[in-house]
Formats: sequence, C-alpha cells, structure tokens
Amino acid sequence: MRWLTLYARSRQVPASFAAVVISAMAVWALAPDGNAGPGDPRLPTLALAAGVTAASIGLGGQDLALDRTAAIRWVPRRAVHVLLIGTVVGTVLLAVQTTGEDLATTAFVVRNCAGLTGLCAVGATVCGAQYAWTLPVTWLALSLFAPSPTGVPTQVVGWMLLPPGTATGTWTALVLTVAGTATYTVAGPRP
Repeated sequence: MRWLTLYARSRQVPASFAAVVISAMAVWALAPDGNAGPGDPRLPTLALAAGVTAASIGLGGQDLALDRTAAIRWVPRRAVHVLLIGTVVGTVLLAVQTTGEDLATTAFVVRNCAGLTGLCAVGATVCGAQYAWTLPVTWLALSLFAPSPTGVPTQVVGWMLLPPGTATGTWTALVLTVAGTATYTVAGPRP
C-alpha cells in the first residue's frame, strides 16, 4: 500500500482532489435557487472542466525520465489514472448536487466527464502534463461562443452543451475518451 501513497503524492492527488471539491462547491453555490431541475448546461460543464483540468496535473510525475525507466508497467497505471480522474470528478459533482440544487443529470455528467478526461489525456500526451488543461479549456471556450448547434460540425464543437441523449454529443465524447485514454496509456506524457 505504500507504493499507492507514494504514487498519489508524486502525482499531487491530494491537492488536485481539494481543487475538484472546491470547484464543484463554487459552481454549486453559483447555481440559481429553485427546483426547476437541470436546465442551463454551462455551470455543470464549467465545474466538470475545472475539476478535470485540476486533476490533469497528475498525469505526469516529477521526473519523466525516472518514470520511463522505472521497473514497473506504466500502461495499466496510466489507463487507471485517466479513468479515475473522470470517475472522481463526476462523482464529486453528483455528490455535491445531492445536497441541494440539481445541476445536471447523471448521463450529462458521465458523458462530459468522459470526453473532458479524454481531452486532458490527449493534452498530456501532446503538450505535457503541466499543459494538459489547454485542450479542454480551449474546447470549452469554443463551445460557449460557438453558434447554436444546428448541423453536425457545430454539434461536434458544442458537444459539451448538448442534451445527454444527443447522438453527436455522445459519439464525440466517446471518441475523445477512447482516443485520449489510448494515446496517453501507450505514449505517456510528453517530457
């Protein structure tokens, strides 16, 4: 169990987890009062993006050369790490919203967590773990300022804000999740 503690500390998991909880609580506090149910997808998407980007710093260790020469198999650990980021961020938001305002449906949270985590994994592979946040933040900005999604290309750009049953949004998130997880798992973070 000691290796798990060391791994978590080297990947800044305690600080990342605190940032995930704080971002979910802050967005929950900003939610308008009322029992209208999930409506505006921007606030929960912002909370999920903030949580995933905070956790993405742990996709790289302190010394990448040491990580690459270690006598352990990194492939399964990388895959589990990416999947845990999405799981924890989604669980925290769902847990926070049980205390009051219902920000988003479970299907919406699962889809967006999966896609955003895949984007972070691609960002870690392409830009390095310290800049893994750039892809999800850039795509979120494009989604917020893109025209309303009428065709497939604009639905792909705005997949984060689409209702959970939309096929284009689901497939975009699925492709990002699979591609990001596979890329990061095989290649690891960029030095």
